[in-house]
Amino acid sequence: MPHINTGPEEHDNTVSAFIVKLGKEPRIILHIHKYVGKFLHFGGHIEPDEDPWQCIVREIKEESGYDIGQLKILQPKNSLKALDGLVIHPFPFLHVSYYYDELSHYHDDLKYVFVTEEDPMNKPTDGESEVIKSFTRQEILDLPEDKITDHDKKLCAYVFDKILDEWEPVDPKVFGF
Repeated sequence: MPHINTGPEEHDNTVSAFIVKLGKEPRIILHIHKYVGKFLHFGGHIEPDEDPWQCIVREIKEESGYDIGQLKILQPKNSLKALDGLVIHPFPFLHVSYYYDELSHYHDDLKYVFVTEEDPMNKPTDGESEVIKSFTRQEILDLPEDKITDHDKKLCAYVFDKILDEWEPVDPKVFGF
């Protein structure tokens, strides 16, 4: 989706997903972003008719080929998952704002972590990056700066070091899907 807010100092709301393939050694799945040209996690802009959860489900399918039913979302242990009369959304592991100098505005991003033991059921949607690769923690740290940003290296390391051990996998159907 194109940027909604394009004026100086305006904010676009986005969501993103780190997908970790579990196994002998966990691996984060990243793709070469079609505009940035570096390895990034999956995500995009929240459309006016979407809530953040609907958006991340759509973006994951479009960019990675994963169906939400193939994934578990990591959530803080003992977090509230349902309450009569309210739509409970999953906790992001981080809510962050990025300022883009070239665009002169911000992206306010909700970041989630998902885990799976499966390969994606589908291919990315036409027009999305087809360069998708999984990385161990060390492989991400060894990537040169022209392949991944320093803050994305740190976020991936945080996912490996904290989130995988301290949060629990939850069936995404708890949140309406």
